[in-house]
Amino acid sequence: VQLVESGGGLVQAGGSLRLSCAASGRTFANNGLAWFRQAPGKEREFAAAISWRGGTTYYADSVKGRFTISRDNAKNTVYLQMNSLKPEDTAVYYCAVSLYAIGSYRQHEYRYWGQGTQVTVSS
Repeated sequence: VQLVESGGGLVQAGGSLRLSCAASGRTFANNGLAWFRQAPGKEREFAAAISWRGGTTYYADSVKGRFTISRDNAKNTVYLQMNSLKPEDTAVYYCAVSLYAIGSYRQHEYRYWGQGTQVTVSS
């Protein structure tokens, strides 16, 4: 099983980025998916999660209204559209696959993790 994130980079404050995470090795159509992030010197934190059919989404308060998580089960891919980016959004972003159909903020519920993609927001 492999999760590969892409789409990270350097962007100015107020800009947008779209992250993608493609899974291979097995289908995750029945699993919740999520994005977490880890800023320099800080612990990894929850950003957004989506249920197996995409009907339910969850967001951290810090990204609510600016980030949108979505998924394409036919492509075994999850996305994170990030708008109105702020310098405090600078972090390595990780996608993860839940043990359950409903995603959550609980990291211990996630079995598979990607290697991460760097997002840097300049002021």
